[in-house]
Amino acid sequence: MSVEDTWRRLASMAAMQCRHNEQIHPEWAEQGHEYYRAVWVECAELLDHFGWKWWKRHAVDRDQVVLEVVDIWHFGLSELIRAGELDMALARRLQASLADTSRSDFRLAVEELARSSLSSRGFDMEAFAGVMRALPLTFDELFANYVAKNVLNVFRQNNGYGTGEYRKVWDGREDNEHLSELVGTLDTGAASFPEDLAAALASRYAGS
Repeated sequence: MSVEDTWRRLASMAAMQCRHNEQIHPEWAEQGHEYYRAVWVECAELLDHFGWKWWKRHAVDRDQVVLEVVDIWHFGLSELIRAGELDMALARRLQASLADTSRSDFRLAVEELARSSLSSRGFDMEAFAGVMRALPLTFDELFANYVAKNVLNVFRQNNGYGTGEYRKVWDGREDNEHLSELVGTLDTGAASFPEDLAAALASRYAGS
């Protein structure tokens, strides 16, 4: 993938993130939200899905691990937009980081991202790319899953997430699990993928 293609996808995700943030608050960039704090808290949730407790048996739930990485990307992307760092130079840095052939232990990579977030109170693109490499998670997968989770986030807001009316658990499973299942039934490369997924979510939610 060329740097230009990486930049186009970054810009597309940024536009989606801005629309979602504006849905929550029209002046979201001036609210002073601590996105770095959301990142390190999500890192802890990510490790729970991957497994770190040596005293119990645990199977890695990769689908949920990927969605947690995508959740981190939502907050990181918001911080990059707000800081004015989302540009072609960032696309080059991301591509260079993902092209690095070195891989660390996944848990250590997640801890490095959390450490960097706490230290800088910002978002470390290279540390995030390190998490992607350690899983591993390709940029194509990040893009497809980001689009999917963004659709879910918008769906949540449209169905009362902010007012407490939304039901996050349907038929005994969290909406993230339903999302992963539905994504597997759709063509993620189709231009209509966001609309198709929104319709599938609405149908399943209404029938639960």
